[in-house]
Amino acid sequence: MARITIRIDDDLYARLVSQARGAGVGTASYCRDILDRFDGADPTGYHGRFDELHATVIQAFAILATSVGERSPELLQKGLIEARRLLRERGLLEAGEERP
Repeated sequence: MARITIRIDDDLYARLVSQARGAGVGTASYCRDILDRFDGADPTGYHGRFDELHATVIQAFAILATSVGERSPELLQKGLIEARRLLRERGLLEAGEERP
């Protein structure tokens, strides 16, 4: 089994030890569990919860966009333009790239 050594500040270490004790496991086991959840190996861990949240947000925005589009297509277009601007600003959409 491979071994790693990391340095963390005392406050973080104290939280880690406290949470490991609360879970009834040692700090090394607790760290391995966190890494498993973070890297997606645990389907109900961090990524699983994030994917579920992401899907819910997409559904809510699809319903909202449909409703707005039926009432005011011009307002929907303005909103889409602003959304694209924000995505480009954050590096999530390249200039000239269009998403549906």
